[in-house]
Amino acid sequence: MATGGNAIRGTRVGSGPMGEQDHGYHADRIAISYWDGLGNETVRYFAAGLPEEEIPDIIDHPHSGLPAGRDKENPPEIAKAEPYKTHLAYVKERRTDEEAEQLLGDALAQLRERRGQS
Repeated sequence: MATGGNAIRGTRVGSGPMGEQDHGYHADRIAISYWDGLGNETVRYFAAGLPEEEIPDIIDHPHSGLPAGRDKENPPEIAKAEPYKTHLAYVKERRTDEEAEQLLGDALAQLRERRGQS
């Protein structure tokens, strides 16, 4: 079987000249390393002209999910997870027992009034 004269065999249609490395303008950037509590490092790239206060001090590590900071020797502490609170727990934080008794008494009085029971 004879092959045709396909000069671009193995190249993508629409690709530039072979070996072209520069596909446009590359902005200057800086690499910032972050470490989590397990010692894992991740690198984030930011624009070179970005003010220091706009570069985050803490990020979430993409693999461990832990908070990661810029200081290798002192990584951020893991935030303590608060247990799930029910609606009743939040209400008890806002009301004293005396207030709860008063509200319950008022609600029962209104209910009895609506039902015709005094």
